[in-house]
Amino acid sequence: PIYSVCKVYTSMTTYELNFDPAVQAALQAGKAVVALESTVITHGLPYPQNVETAVLMEMAVRDGGALPATIGIIGGQIIVGLSQQQMDYLGRLAGEDTVRKCSRRDLPLVLAGGGDGSTTVAGTMIIAHLAGIGLFATGGIGGVHRGHPFDISADLMELGRTPVTVVCSGAKSILDLPATLEVLETQGVTILGYGTSELPAFYARSSGLPVDQQVDSPQEVAHIIDARHALHYESGMLVAAPVPEAHALTTDEAEAAIVQATREADEQGIHGSESTPWLLRRVVELTGGRSLKANVALLRNNGYVAAQVATAVAESS
Repeated sequence: PIYSVCKVYTSMTTYELNFDPAVQAALQAGKAVVALESTVITHGLPYPQNVETAVLMEMAVRDGGALPATIGIIGGQIIVGLSQQQMDYLGRLAGEDTVRKCSRRDLPLVLAGGGDGSTTVAGTMIIAHLAGIGLFATGGIGGVHRGHPFDISADLMELGRTPVTVVCSGAKSILDLPATLEVLETQGVTILGYGTSELPAFYARSSGLPVDQQVDSPQEVAHIIDARHALHYESGMLVAAPVPEAHALTTDEAEAAIVQATREADEQGIHGSESTPWLLRRVVELTGGRSLKANVALLRNNGYVAAQVATAVAESS
């Protein structure tokens, strides 16, 4: 497609956001748009399941009444609303080193170098905010790594500084969830449980950890978003939706696989940005593929919930 270029000016430089025309038209008309990340395409699942999942997530957003805008970088150009052809291009490069996984520190490197990049939770939040998109759906956010309390995902800091509402299934349960909650509290991030009073544990529906407040409808979330805007908050908010029950793992099953995978990662010296994709792949193997089915199910559900919230926000404006 022919993309519409929007320049975002700062005192130092100019950023070009290449919008899919339908996405830009929806934003200009005040309609519901939901941002989606692209690391699920390049670093989350193997080809072609990565692209198929991204397409299914976009379909879930449409089913919920909003327009999806999958964000990525191709040839040093930020794309807000990847086409299926562009998603397929990135998906075929999964597992290779040619696509950079872009968090805050990586974005300027890929843009300046004219490279290809997929956006993490943090990277997607930054670009969504620049594009004027307030809702973002993903699987699980990053957090504090188990046994490595100083290995903290940039996602948590981004949630403390960028006013985008993120619909997810909590933090990935391969992480230290209590420590992750402590960091989010310090960052001033409100955590809502969508239909639950406990933080979901990604593959499992509950972690036993409390959220700040339970909400049971898109309209409730929209009212809270409106209140945050009235206060001119610069931080983000989490809406934590449990994985659909039909595809959920039990807490014990998920924990056993995670403990084993974490031990093996430590033994092999896998750490930093490489640890999360490695751990997720190993958990898939240890659960006989059940964690992968749960991952796909929660991605689709989160896209649908985010779309309903985005629609409620648009209707309240």
